Amino acid sequence: MGTLSSELAAHAARLTPRPRIYADANVPAGLVAYMRMSLGWDVLFVVEADDLRRAPDVKHYRLAQQLRRTLITMDRDYLDDRRFPPEQGAGVLVIQAPDERQLAALVARVDRVLFQSGHESPALPLEGQKLHVHTDWQRGA
Repeated sequence: MGTLSSELAAHAARLTPRPRIYADANVPAGLVAYMRMSLGWDVLFVVEADDLRRAPDVKHYRLAQQLRRTLITMDRDYLDDRRFPPEQGAGVLVIQAPDERQLAALVARVDRVLFQSGHESPALPLEGQKLHVHTDWQRGA
């Protein structure tokens, strides 16, 4: 038996069509606010949780899987498949852009392409996968 949140995580994904996101400490607070307010995403932001703020990357990776949330980060370390095996994750999205405005435009494209396009599993479209996106990704989408 796990924690209440880990036990309920699988059910939460079925209860809401909103993307469930785990944003690590590298994601700017303004971008988290944009994801919540403009895109309507359910975002767990580690900076807002004292016990997670300085946790190691491996803990974030495992917790995102346990909570059934797509991990969003700007940290390319998560692209290392030896340290973070894709098949053991709920999905990792590594975002790269020169400023917060372009990051917001990028996550808006991610929302359209991954979360709004009728994927089989809209809550976890990257489960078992990693995606590294930058300002040119799907620009015409």
